[in-house]
Amino acid sequence: MDFLRSCEEITRLVEDGIAGMAGTPASGAYVKMGADGTPTKRIDQVAEDIVVSYLRDNALCETLVSEECGTIRLGDGSGTVFLDPIDGTYNAISGIPFYALSIAYAEQGTITRGFVRDLGHRETFYAEKGHGAYLDGQPVRVSPTKLLEESAISVYGRKFNPGTVLRLGQKIRRWRLFGASALELCYVASGRLDGFIDLRDTLRVTDAAAGMLLCEEAGGLVSDLNGETIAFPNEVTVGRCLVATNRVIHQKVIEYLR
Repeated sequence: MDFLRSCEEITRLVEDGIAGMAGTPASGAYVKMGADGTPTKRIDQVAEDIVVSYLRDNALCETLVSEECGTIRLGDGSGTVFLDPIDGTYNAISGIPFYALSIAYAEQGTITRGFVRDLGHRETFYAEKGHGAYLDGQPVRVSPTKLLEESAISVYGRKFNPGTVLRLGQKIRRWRLFGASALELCYVASGRLDGFIDLRDTLRVTDAAAGMLLCEEAGGLVSDLNGETIAFPNEVTVGRCLVATNRVIHQKVIEYLR
């Protein structure tokens, strides 16, 4: 199995399939309630249908876990693919060029490959466990930032409980929120952000699996809010909180979140 080549083929199909949809009312048309409990919009469904069709025709995995359709047994191949066909759906519908296709591959419960395609800027992030992280084929590393006062962090907080976010926000230099978790994890991996924090307890394995591997392979650290190893179930109805940083500032971030 050539995971990267397959993902590149999937990318071409998805980009062709959703061409002209972003930023249009039709892209945001309600299709159904997704397996993750959030509404599936037309652009989500089009992208997912393309990927599912490809996976049925090519023995890339045995099981697919996707944000819209849930878990599908494909029967051929081996391992599990975690898919978010459009991460950052709101951005895509609104015409904001920050949304992505996210694909992760797991063997025996361990994520071994991650692929994230920035569909707005046509950048490709890729990682293989033990072999580093890459942006358009070039190695990437997390930032060297050592102080929270100099850091730029993307922070998602609970809408009606902003206290923790505000405490941290007063300490860091730049507070960002882009709206596509997979890409924000890749931005930590490539040193564009010093950290990514999601406090909503709604981040799913399909959102995070590929980006987490990229961040770790680039030298970063990913944990739960207590600094412990984070574990996602292999389905999309359960969310988690997550902290991803350049490793250097990780403990300080955890302390402020407590």
